Amino acid sequence: MKITLDEDKCIGGGQCVMVAPEIFDQRDEDGIGVILDAEPPADQHHAVRQAALVCPAAAIQIQDAD
Repeated sequence: MKITLDEDKCIGGGQCVMVAPEIFDQRDEDGIGVILDAEPPADQHHAVRQAALVCPAAAIQIQDAD
């Protein structure tokens, strides 16, 4: 799994951080989301998928490994 986050779409809602705090954080200056681990371990995949689902701006994209 590889994660990307479109900073232009992100509205800083913070849901991704609440759902997957080991993978996502927010910038202090504007609240825009940042990815802490773009290729998270398997035990975090469910949380990452949930974070993408609850993102109000649909700013998180997930690419599954082939």
